[in-house]
Amino acid sequence: MENNAELLKQCWFLAGPTAGGKTATALALADVLDAEIVSMDSMAVYRRMDIGTAKPTVEERSQVPHHLIDVVDPHEEFSVSDYVHQAGQVAGDILDRGRIPLFVGGTGLYLRSMLRGVFEGPDADWDLRRELEHQAGEKGNEWLLEELRKIDAPTAARLHPNDVRRVIRAIEVYNVTGQPLSSQHDHKPLPKDEQPAAVFWIHPPRAWVHERVNRRVDIMMGQGLLDETRQLLAGDPPPGRTARQALGYRELIEHLTESVPLDAAVTQVKTGTRQFAKRQHTWFRNLEECQSVSITGQESPGALAETLLQLASATRD
Repeated sequence: MENNAELLKQCWFLAGPTAGGKTATALALADVLDAEIVSMDSMAVYRRMDIGTAKPTVEERSQVPHHLIDVVDPHEEFSVSDYVHQAGQVAGDILDRGRIPLFVGGTGLYLRSMLRGVFEGPDADWDLRRELEHQAGEKGNEWLLEELRKIDAPTAARLHPNDVRRVIRAIEVYNVTGQPLSSQHDHKPLPKDEQPAAVFWIHPPRAWVHERVNRRVDIMMGQGLLDETRQLLAGDPPPGRTARQALGYRELIEHLTESVPLDAAVTQVKTGTRQFAKRQHTWFRNLEECQSVSITGQESPGALAETLLQLASATRD
């Protein structure tokens, strides 16, 4: 599945690490472009997961229309193919209104799939899934990842052991098709003259990101992230595997259900989020369609938006 190249060329894309200042910059940029924002965050699609996913506030969403936030309930799955399909429809609707679609977020797989297309894959093999889940429960997530590594090392290298759903899916694809998922996901970039000109990722200093991450987690805890997690667990039906594995929620679920001390859980949230920011850097750096925009962290959102406008103009020229 892929989106029309002409549609993509009319879109803007702004990516970057978690806590990197994307939201404020996007609001300033949307004001100048007369744009509507399309979320590019795989966890923001879930309703009732607001604090831990750092969704734009109600006030921020009132300034600029936002899309693909609060799409599904926490017990439901939402695939990359679902995202590409819905995002293409949303972008087309925005263009029909005479405005610019501005994609904003930190999910590298969403960005890559929008730019290059996505492999939809075979139907689920539920018997295999249940068997793998059972074995992972007995032998551990590291064992499951090692099983994937034997047949698809590139996919295993980019997945976390706790991302059990995606590890199982990759094993399933190999068993059904006889081909590793990595080879089927190897979509090449569009030709240069067909690529969108405005694809940027914000590249702040690592130490600055780490400090912002630590402060953000403390703020989230003060805003009630633990209570939000408790309410998530109490949902009927309960949250699905993907929602439960979301950063911030996974660690606090372990606190609530496995007696992990709260201080240790919060520390792990910070550590895991910093590691995630590093993986995001790798994703964006390796996308040749992306222009890196180095920042110091001292720029105002308006100044950074102006820089992006100048870069886009130079690229088109």
